[in-house]
Amino acid sequence: MEFWDIYDSNKQRTGRTMKRNDWCLKDGEYHLTVLGVIVRPDGRFLITQRVMTKAWAPGWWEVSGGAAQAGEDSFDAVKREIKEETGIDVSGAEGGYLFTYHRENPGEGDNYFVDVYRFVLDFTEEDVRLQEKEAAGFKLADPEEIKELAKQGIFLHYDSIKQAFELNRQSESRG
Repeated sequence: MEFWDIYDSNKQRTGRTMKRNDWCLKDGEYHLTVLGVIVRPDGRFLITQRVMTKAWAPGWWEVSGGAAQAGEDSFDAVKREIKEETGIDVSGAEGGYLFTYHRENPGEGDNYFVDVYRFVLDFTEEDVRLQEKEAAGFKLADPEEIKELAKQGIFLHYDSIKQAFELNRQSESRG
């Protein structure tokens, strides 16, 4: 059984945990999710297509990510999620933490912080090894292609993370 840390409104661990997807959080409590944007030096981003068996947003496009497990820091969580979902190891990649956003869902027990990372890494399509239960396919897309998928309403989190697809950002550091 997977557990997640519970955080307070200052993004500090409370010392309590919750079971994965057990939406029991009170208002003012959060879990932590990470998203890892990977871009090649040629400006193309690795995006994956969700399998059609997903309960939420099947067939939509996204970047790698998921919840940080109890005791796991954000940076380790994003490296793990990317490796599990795509087979790509970003440990030595350029880049890192970009920003955090959060969502409040009052009364629903599902409030969360999202740490967004971007890594620059030279890799080939042959290096990508998808986790078949998570992703049906992938593509290397430029920012305009991603924006078009978002316009079609089929790119997860786009409005919250679109600045991660802007290649002129300079303020990146390890989280």
